[in-house]
Amino acid sequence: MKKYICQNGVRVVLEQIPTVRSVAIGIWIGTGSRDEDESNNGISHFLEHMFFKGTDTRSAREIAESFDSIGGQVNAFTSKEYTCYYAKVLDNHAKYALEILADMFFNSVFDKDELNKEKNVVLEEIKMYEDTPDDIVHDMLSKAAYETHPLGYPILGTEATLERFTSELLKDYVHNMYTPDNVVISIAGNIDESFISNIEQYFGSFERGTKQIVEISPKFHTNKITKQKDTEQAHLCIGFEGLPIGHEDIYNLIVMNNIFGGSMSSRLFQEVREEKGLAYSVFSYHSSFKDSGLVTLYGGTGANQMDELYDTMHSTLEKLTDKGITLKELTNSKEQLKGNLMLSLESTNSRMSRNGKNELLLGRHRTLDDIIESIDNVTIESVNKIANQIFANDYTISLISPDNKLPARLG
Repeated sequence: MKKYICQNGVRVVLEQIPTVRSVAIGIWIGTGSRDEDESNNGISHFLEHMFFKGTDTRSAREIAESFDSIGGQVNAFTSKEYTCYYAKVLDNHAKYALEILADMFFNSVFDKDELNKEKNVVLEEIKMYEDTPDDIVHDMLSKAAYETHPLGYPILGTEATLERFTSELLKDYVHNMYTPDNVVISIAGNIDESFISNIEQYFGSFERGTKQIVEISPKFHTNKITKQKDTEQAHLCIGFEGLPIGHEDIYNLIVMNNIFGGSMSSRLFQEVREEKGLAYSVFSYHSSFKDSGLVTLYGGTGANQMDELYDTMHSTLEKLTDKGITLKELTNSKEQLKGNLMLSLESTNSRMSRNGKNELLLGRHRTLDDIIESIDNVTIESVNKIANQIFANDYTISLISPDNKLPARLG
């Protein structure tokens, strides 16, 4: 992988993979919902939509047709800490794809009529999300854990904030946040270093605002948030304070989570689903941010089985912290993680994403051998230590259910 810094500070990471015929190009911007406030929550996500709604020279339809006509894919996503616009095309169309992405990045007009139409589209997206309790319960957990800190904001925003968005507000946000020092261009595929000159041509000289981003580190809170909803299932999330991205113990936590609830052979899956048949969907995962982390346990079951589900999840946790993991679990988890890592490298999109995210959030890149070594260095003792460190603390709860009743042991 090669790294290059344009004259204005835009960072470029390029990984040449001569054995494929595709190229993935991603424009990564270090802004997401955590950089918003109560008045503009959701603007990062809304901008993601509006960049596809027309430029000075292309309509929304022409943008879509441009990629369809070359058999390519174009999309975008927003997270709490970054936004990414990306395309995947055949290698001979890479320059054309870059030109369209640059056109969207610099020349989007944010037309008033298109803006009003897209407000309704995003409103429908919010409503769709509200109709998916097994998704929204995770947003509720973030709110419970981070309270008024922007990490607790929903990425989609709200109906109220959506109404406030204007073309001028969007342009101002782009001017202040889509700055050269906050942008990374990541490319992976059958492309060589000469392509960097094309990136320099489009992205190497632009200038925008100089607003300083002041991010306040969040505090982890222990709350219980419930919501009554006429659903067939009750949906429960339990959250523990985790580790920030790049933490020295991150691989211990990744291995521990995989053993506890990150796979079909995990303890949580086996105990809750296979042994007791309490849930179809049950798992755990870890979210890492720049300065915080959240370990989430999720399970969905009938409201009349919520007490048993919670008790089973709790007892599975206690067994882990009291007795620790086995050598077989450690070995299997390591091999699974290494296998997943290797398989992901077969995708130019995955490589582009990995490199872009690492450069944006960490400013450094580790070789595959380094990562494998970090996974291999995880021991039974280090996993047991991190499990006790994470799960010995108090936790936060979110619940959506038809009766709005917390498990009996929670009061």
